[in-house]
Amino acid sequence: MMLLSLAIQTPEVPARVPVALLAGELEENLAKVSGIGYDGVEFITTDPAGLDGVFIKKILTQHHLQVSAIASGGIAFAAKLTLLHPDSAVASIARQRLDDMIDFASDLGAPVVTVGSFRGRAVGDNLQSLKALGDILWNASEHALKRGVRIALEPLNHYEGDLLNTAAQTLDFLQGVNHPSIGILLDTYHVNIEESSWTEPYRQVMSAQKLFYVHLGDNNRLSPGKGLIDFPAIISTLKEGGYSGWLSAELLPLPDSDTAIRNVANIMRKWMGDVS
Repeated sequence: MMLLSLAIQTPEVPARVPVALLAGELEENLAKVSGIGYDGVEFITTDPAGLDGVFIKKILTQHHLQVSAIASGGIAFAAKLTLLHPDSAVASIARQRLDDMIDFASDLGAPVVTVGSFRGRAVGDNLQSLKALGDILWNASEHALKRGVRIALEPLNHYEGDLLNTAAQTLDFLQGVNHPSIGILLDTYHVNIEESSWTEPYRQVMSAQKLFYVHLGDNNRLSPGKGLIDFPAIISTLKEGGYSGWLSAELLPLPDSDTAIRNVANIMRKWMGDVS
């Protein structure tokens, strides 16, 4: 059975991340999420090592919520740290943050850490940059394996990233990395831009047993059902492929956060239940 979550940012993040549905006081936000009927939350963080995992775990338990993922987008957007940053000192800090996210995920029982824009852009030659990224992610995957966590690498649309835009490209890259603890995050918003089918990328990645996580966002990055993407077809494909992981809303909080959160929950619960 698939589970439903949404992306919220932790209190230390210094700027509002555009695709975080909630920001600010954590306990209040978790109570709201639980009351609407979500199964869990995806934490967007910038400094996971500085967070009180014991306290956060206590609040999560109180509100009967799981952590679906620890997301790295805030580190790229708000902290300006990326794994392939041309400044080696900045890149070194980013690599430590990746290990910190893995540790935080393990402490909270989150199954995955996500890597999207956090990878950064190519520095010079694309092939050399991909080789460098592969080395970084292999080492991080070794750490993740020891901590019982997996890494989910996200293909990004070409407006937001110049490395690994499609599912096929990312699968080819992962063959080179060759580590069981790294797989793929497919985001419906990016799939809509880069792929020729809404469903085939999911079949392709599931066939390779590499679909670790799914992000939800319509073609206009609003709540599912507010745009053009055929979500029932995607959900049906996921069910046919035996996917039993998380569907996590990472999208614009419009017209406002509370409305967007309720829109996602209402329509996704309907589709998740109605589509067989």
